[in-house]
Amino acid sequence: MTDADAPMRYAEPAADRVEREGNMGLVVVLALVLAVAAVGLAMVSREMAEPFVLAILAGLAVVGVFCLFAGAVGILYFGQRHARNDLTKAFVDNLPHGALIADGTGRVLYANRSYRDLLGIEPDAAVPPPDRAFGGNPHLAEAIFRLARAAQQGRTLKEEFRLPPQGKTADDSGISPRWFRISVQPMPPDPQAGRKGALVVWQVDEITQDRAREETSFAKVQAAIDYLDNAPAGFFTADVDGNIEYLNATLAQWLGLDLSEVADRPLKLGQIMSEDNAAFIAGAGRAEAQGTTRHFDVDLVKADGKNLPVRILHRLPRASGLAHVLILNRGPGEAEEAGDAELRFARLFHSAPIAIATVDADGVVSATNAAFVRMFGADADGGSKESLESLVEPASHQGLRRALEAATASQSLIEPVDVTFAGPGERSGRIYLSPVEKAEGESEATIAYAIDTTEQRALEMQIAQSQKMQAVGQLAGGIAHDFNNMLTAIIGFSDFLLMNHRPTDPAFQDIMNIKQNANRAAGLVRQLLAFSRQQTLRPQVLQLGEVLSELSILLDRLLGDNVELTLDQATDLWPVKADLHQLEQVVINLAVNARDAMEDGGKLSIRTANVTEAQSRELGLSHLAPADYVMIEVRDSGCGMSEEVQQKIFEPFFSSKEIGRGTGLGLSTVYGIVKQTGGYIFVDSEEGKGTAMRVYLPRYEPGAAEVDQEPEKLEHKPEKPKDLTGHGTVLLVEDEEAVRAFAARALGQRGYKVIEASTGAEALEVFEEHEGDVDLVVSDVVMPEMDGPTLMKELRRDHPDIKIIFMSGYAEDAFRRNLAENEEFMFLQKPFDLKQLAAAVKAALEA
Repeated sequence: MTDADAPMRYAEPAADRVEREGNMGLVVVLALVLAVAAVGLAMVSREMAEPFVLAILAGLAVVGVFCLFAGAVGILYFGQRHARNDLTKAFVDNLPHGALIADGTGRVLYANRSYRDLLGIEPDAAVPPPDRAFGGNPHLAEAIFRLARAAQQGRTLKEEFRLPPQGKTADDSGISPRWFRISVQPMPPDPQAGRKGALVVWQVDEITQDRAREETSFAKVQAAIDYLDNAPAGFFTADVDGNIEYLNATLAQWLGLDLSEVADRPLKLGQIMSEDNAAFIAGAGRAEAQGTTRHFDVDLVKADGKNLPVRILHRLPRASGLAHVLILNRGPGEAEEAGDAELRFARLFHSAPIAIATVDADGVVSATNAAFVRMFGADADGGSKESLESLVEPASHQGLRRALEAATASQSLIEPVDVTFAGPGERSGRIYLSPVEKAEGESEATIAYAIDTTEQRALEMQIAQSQKMQAVGQLAGGIAHDFNNMLTAIIGFSDFLLMNHRPTDPAFQDIMNIKQNANRAAGLVRQLLAFSRQQTLRPQVLQLGEVLSELSILLDRLLGDNVELTLDQATDLWPVKADLHQLEQVVINLAVNARDAMEDGGKLSIRTANVTEAQSRELGLSHLAPADYVMIEVRDSGCGMSEEVQQKIFEPFFSSKEIGRGTGLGLSTVYGIVKQTGGYIFVDSEEGKGTAMRVYLPRYEPGAAEVDQEPEKLEHKPEKPKDLTGHGTVLLVEDEEAVRAFAARALGQRGYKVIEASTGAEALEVFEEHEGDVDLVVSDVVMPEMDGPTLMKELRRDHPDIKIIFMSGYAEDAFRRNLAENEEFMFLQKPFDLKQLAAAVKAALEA
């Protein structure tokens, strides 16, 4: 019989105490013995048999009691026996690695033959668990302790360790150390099998050969790396994002880099070459077949900042996405003299900061430099045979085609073409075309130079918009000043008429309508002043959370029942410094505009958040200076706005509402207040999807630069006297005749002696004529020949204590900054009525 014909023999376990088989023969023998004893005792006399019967009964009783106790403690089992899984047992018995099962006390219940062989245990010797078998070796103490601890805690753990030859070192004995992998895992209880306690499964495997193979492979890889590191050429690999994955020692030496430092920190292509060349290498040739090799000459940047001319052999990325680049040193003494001119031209071509490409007569790009690829993308590297027209938007095709035709016809002085680049985002540029003489065998007909004008266009638009808003603001401020003069006269003379008419007179109501509409017009003028940033601010440190919480009650009433208002306020909001009333006006105006955009109702949310300087940079808002801000966002679910409307919403008198529903000054007022506070406002809207208005206010930090205001002085308002009559001499200086006539008459009726002057120069002459016998000067600010502040300086030169009230249609801050800080005066904002004028004069004289 051959070995193939021999039946398979299963390995016997080294230890098996899991269960014992019963023996029916012993049961039969025990029954026969009892039967023979019964027959024998029946044949003798009763007196003689009785002691033997009692002895037998006593013995059986003892055995029964023992069985009861054995069953209670689990030594004996009663009932149906469980079938033994011989297939599973045979599988474990024949495992190539050692397997052992122990109970919670460490008693071995089962171990296969491989376990005994791996540990070298004699056949007749007891089989210990791994923690005891290896526990005496000091080299393995820590690993065995962790395994034993895991076995006690019912955890799964795997350890690998090296076992040196006993008594000697590997070098002395010539015997290699052995490597073992030991794992431990719990086996849960199985009540159905009669096993109540948890068991521990140990597995032991010798991995010496695996370790030897790994070390051999590692040695081969290390030898290859050593060869590559010391090759006479530089080499590196880079991914599509420009991250250098590997750099050999030769290239590191050329660049003056320390390989240990390179290993500790990531290195980018942009650190060893220009950004244009880096983008060229990372993305070049994507349209060509993978694995294609290209070469070009560039300059690398050494650690000391000097250039290193090299020739790059570039293997285009395969599926791995890594580009493999071989570097040949073309520095002094390395390059061939015959190729010096070619090398110098190639270096200049690829290092040029302007995008350059050669174009054939059909308009196809044939060769590009790194800047061109960076500008137009990896598909424009020349190898992809893209046409120049395909790199720009269709709207630019006609102008570019005409220029190409002119260049192909060798015309000179071709006008540059402004184009919009194709691809994601809105980018613009300018392309210059220059004809070249076509040499024999060459297809180039034109050289194209391209520059990116996206930032320039954006800056031009920003400057134009800023100048436009500034011009409109100046116009609005001038209009507001003139309107305030006229409104002052209308309101003042209306007061005179009301004094002479009783409420029952037919004309009384008409006069009241005149005054009320004049006051409404004054409100519009104040909005114009807010837009032109010429209003007076009284800034104070504010907590926006408290401001918005109090304002939400008013907003609920303004918005109505069909608009759902929600407040989403961030915790720990930074403070801001702003005028409380003006800030409330900003939020109210934004909320009212949002309400009007939701004719059928909707949702309005007001959200606040802190915006750090880093976050402000990430927002990508060109007008927003990087700094810490507190943001207020007012978002609605209304109809949204078109791009055209968004460009005009902050202009005065522009309104997208129906006639009669708005003045067009709401958002322009918001714009002026936010700008005067030092903040920014941006709109994000899409038709049919609602609008979000975001206001960014500078974070207030004590000790930082403050808003150019003096709140202590501005907020000091003398109490209005109840009795508006008085006495004294008042010099009234006003170039507007109607305003001067009203003010002189009003003060005269209140008991004051009024001296009139129409200009500042005339006021000085009148003041000298009365030898300074003037108690108060009430002067306009803007006047011909000499303005109000100049008049104050001249008067206080000889009379430093003279009291002055300035009245103006402009804000107080418009001229306060031109005065000395210690100058004291009172300010009366136009338009004003008779009572306001009389109260201001009385308060100034009594101060």
